[in-house]
Amino acid sequence: MNRRKMKDTNVRSLVKGISWRAVGTVDTFLLALLFFGDLRLAAPIAATEVFSKILLFYFHERLWNVISWGRLDGKPSHLRSIVKGVSWRFMGSVDTIIISWIYSGNPLGAFKIGASEVITKIALFYLHERVWALVRWGRVYVELPADISAG
Repeated sequence: MNRRKMKDTNVRSLVKGISWRAVGTVDTFLLALLFFGDLRLAAPIAATEVFSKILLFYFHERLWNVISWGRLDGKPSHLRSIVKGVSWRFMGSVDTIIISWIYSGNPLGAFKIGASEVITKIALFYLHERVWALVRWGRVYVELPADISAG
């Protein structure tokens, strides 16, 4: 009996990254506005992240595409979505802190934004992953050879 392995296409990873970035950019903008109280800082921080995080997210998705752990019946498990969210959040928060620090010159404020994102972004990323788990577009299934020991 043949088994199937699910893979996401490059285009799916790109579109997923863009949709996530829209959600993430709004969140970063609001956090920067909250902590710095200045649109002139919040706007460029959020705008810069559009580019840096789409690139980082794409590579994060491609890395997770080669990891089959946590995929059940052709869909990612809840635990896989949580672990992906945590690994992405680490990368994303470091990026946010660096960008915020560069624009503001305020390392404490930059750290506050990055630390707050740990909570807001993990929750938002988990929801984003669960929505994308329902989307079949951009998924391919590769037939694996029958298990030799089974027969």
